[in-house]
Amino acid sequence: MYASPFTMDTNRAHGSLDEQYKRKTILTVERAFPYVKTRTGIIDRERLILSPIEVAIEDLQKKTDELRMAIQQEPADPKILQMVIQGCISTAVNQGPLEVANIFLNPIMNGLELPNIHHNRLRLCFKEFTRRLAEALKRNKTLIQADQREYQKDLENKFTKFTESLQPLVSACKQSTITETSLTNNKSVKKIRSSRSFNNGTSISSNVILTGSQPEEETST
Repeated sequence: MYASPFTMDTNRAHGSLDEQYKRKTILTVERAFPYVKTRTGIIDRERLILSPIEVAIEDLQKKTDELRMAIQQEPADPKILQMVIQGCISTAVNQGPLEVANIFLNPIMNGLELPNIHHNRLRLCFKEFTRRLAEALKRNKTLIQADQREYQKDLENKFTKFTESLQPLVSACKQSTITETSLTNNKSVKKIRSSRSFNNGTSISSNVILTGSQPEEETST
């Protein structure tokens, strides 16, 4: 498999976060590698197109994996750990995680868009990313020398500002997702009630359905 970044502007491979697409090409070959020959025939080719938000999700998952590996590395390498942390929360990173949240979740918070499955996936990715980042800071605190205490404090302050900026965006997406799901479920229940009938064509009233299973009360509980 190989990936190629592109934008809708054919002259540019790279663009802003909301313009960046990715084309993944998956090749199926005649024989599995490693093989005695360095080349083998291609028998199938599949192409997948990732939308900008899907590209952002993939990149955030990659950063989360980098944090996890830096935390679990033995023996621990403070320089690598600090470099990964800095890359995640530095305000100098123009297209960093916080910018991703602003571009894709801010419209949800402002009521300009309704959340979809990708918005919810991004929200969950941010939840895991923030958890790993907190673990990384805690791990780094056990590794630093006395002369790096101010640096640790600076990282923690940046993390606090990051989470404070991220929280309303993620919370708005979660609330909107819950509301949208509730509305969809209510529409589905109404549709079932209106279409449910006896074999002789007599409709079942909503009262009978509510008395039998009481789905709305169970959901609210």
